[in-house]
Amino acid sequence: MVLVFDLDDTLYNERNYVLSGFRAVSGYLGSVYSVPEDEAFRLMALKLELGRGRIFDDTLEHFGLCTRKRVLNCISVYRGHAPDIRLDRDADACLERFSEHPLYIVTDGNKYVQNNKLVALGLFDRVRSCYITHRYGVKNSKPSSYCFFRICEREGVPPTEVVYVADNPNKDFVGIKPHGFRTVRLMQGHYRDLELPAEYEADHRLTGLSGLDLDFLDKVFRRDTTR
Repeated sequence: MVLVFDLDDTLYNERNYVLSGFRAVSGYLGSVYSVPEDEAFRLMALKLELGRGRIFDDTLEHFGLCTRKRVLNCISVYRGHAPDIRLDRDADACLERFSEHPLYIVTDGNKYVQNNKLVALGLFDRVRSCYITHRYGVKNSKPSSYCFFRICEREGVPPTEVVYVADNPNKDFVGIKPHGFRTVRLMQGHYRDLELPAEYEADHRLTGLSGLDLDFLDKVFRRDTTR
């Protein structure tokens, strides 16, 4: 059995990464433009609650500083910062619980951003390999099964021996289920209330990683439904 995990909103709360990035951008604006850092951070956090979009544009406009170059500088600081994030407690315990099994991560996103997250979370020391799909070209990002078959090849197992645990039914399962990969959806994070047609949904559901144990995996490999 091989266990593969998504990253964002599966092993940690992605919102914490976003807020960490806002802190970095606020610090940058304070040091370069003498902007009040706490005020800048509060503005960005408020914009986040209202929905993502022109967060840096609007913050710079608030201080009369908005130019395209400055927005791009903020994006660069955000993407390049060393994030202040931690594994969820249940995720940490889950990785420890299955530490004797082959563990992997498959995650989409900017390869530098995702790498910084993996470093901050200490995951390179906890799993056999971390696959950032964009390193292999955008065409091989999820729902592509490319990275999953790389794991099969590395471990010498068929897809039926691989379990993928993730949170986003838009893309996490639809590309790998037809090949026989086992799929588990965590009902947490941004997509927790989203319901999609059966082909997009995982074979099984969990409310959190505390429920991922050997008894649950026995059900997964029997193809019993837990929905």
